[in-house]
Amino acid sequence: MNSDKDIMENLLQTTKGVCDLYMHGAIESATQNVHTAFDDALNESLCMQSQIYDRMAQQGWYPTEQAQQQQIAKVKNKYAGV
Repeated sequence: MNSDKDIMENLLQTTKGVCDLYMHGAIESATQNVHTAFDDALNESLCMQSQIYDRMAQQGWYPTEQAQQQQIAKVKNKYAGV
Protein backbone atom coordinates (compact mmCIF):
# COMPACT_ATOMS: atom_id res chain seq x y z
CA MET A 1 0.00 0.00 0.00
CA ASN A 2 1.29 3.46 -0.86
CA SER A 3 1.80 5.96 1.91
CA ASP A 4 0.46 9.51 1.72
CA LYS A 5 4.02 10.67 1.04
CA ASP A 6 4.34 8.27 -1.91
CA ILE A 7 1.02 9.43 -3.33
CA MET A 8 2.01 13.09 -3.03
CA GLU A 9 5.41 12.40 -4.64
CA ASN A 10 3.65 10.69 -7.55
CA LEU A 11 1.22 13.60 -7.89
CA LEU A 12 4.08 16.10 -7.86
CA GLN A 13 6.08 14.20 -10.49
CA THR A 14 3.03 13.77 -12.70
CA THR A 15 2.15 17.45 -12.40
CA LYS A 16 5.72 18.46 -13.27
CA GLY A 17 5.52 16.25 -16.37
CA VAL A 18 2.21 17.82 -17.38
CA CYS A 19 3.74 21.30 -16.96
CA ASP A 20 6.58 20.28 -19.27
CA LEU A 21 4.13 19.06 -21.92
CA TYR A 22 2.00 22.21 -21.72
CA MET A 23 5.10 24.43 -21.93
CA HIS A 24 6.24 22.69 -25.10
CA GLY A 25 2.72 22.87 -26.49
CA ALA A 26 2.68 26.62 -25.91
CA ILE A 27 6.12 27.07 -27.48
CA GLU A 28 5.27 25.00 -30.56
CA SER A 29 1.69 26.17 -31.10
CA ALA A 30 0.93 27.48 -34.57
CA THR A 31 -1.96 29.77 -33.72
CA GLN A 32 -2.74 32.24 -30.95
CA ASN A 33 -5.81 30.25 -29.86
CA VAL A 34 -3.77 27.07 -29.40
CA HIS A 35 -1.00 29.00 -27.66
CA THR A 36 -3.50 30.58 -25.27
CA ALA A 37 -5.07 27.19 -24.47
CA PHE A 38 -1.70 25.65 -23.63
CA ASP A 39 -0.59 28.75 -21.74
CA ASP A 40 -3.75 28.74 -19.60
CA ALA A 41 -3.38 25.02 -18.91
CA LEU A 42 0.29 25.55 -18.00
CA ASN A 43 -0.55 28.30 -15.53
CA GLU A 44 -3.22 26.16 -13.87
CA SER A 45 -0.81 23.23 -13.66
CA LEU A 46 1.93 25.42 -12.17
CA CYS A 47 -0.49 26.56 -9.47
CA MET A 48 -1.40 22.93 -8.77
CA GLN A 49 2.29 21.97 -8.60
CA SER A 50 2.92 24.79 -6.15
CA GLN A 51 0.05 23.68 -3.92
CA ILE A 52 1.29 20.07 -3.91
CA TYR A 53 4.82 21.24 -3.08
CA ASP A 54 3.56 23.47 -0.26
CA ARG A 55 1.57 20.60 1.26
CA MET A 56 4.59 18.28 1.04
CA ALA A 57 6.87 20.90 2.59
CA GLN A 58 4.42 21.40 5.46
CA GLN A 59 4.57 17.66 6.16
CA GLY A 60 8.38 17.66 5.98
CA TRP A 61 8.27 15.45 2.89
CA TYR A 62 10.17 17.89 0.66
CA PRO A 63 13.01 19.26 2.74
CA THR A 64 15.01 22.15 1.35
CA GLU A 65 18.40 23.44 2.28
CA GLN A 66 19.32 27.10 2.58
CA ALA A 67 22.15 27.96 0.19
CA GLN A 68 25.16 29.62 1.74
CA GLN A 69 25.70 33.23 0.72
CA GLN A 70 29.16 32.35 -0.59
CA GLN A 71 27.66 29.77 -2.97
CA ILE A 72 25.08 32.26 -4.20
CA ALA A 73 27.78 34.88 -4.87
CA LYS A 74 29.91 32.34 -6.73
CA VAL A 75 27.06 31.43 -9.10
CA LYS A 76 26.12 35.08 -9.63
CA ASN A 77 29.71 35.94 -10.49
CA LYS A 78 29.99 32.97 -12.86
CA TYR A 79 27.01 34.11 -14.91
CA ALA A 80 27.82 37.82 -14.65
CA GLY A 81 31.13 37.21 -16.43
CA VAL A 82 33.18 38.29 -13.43
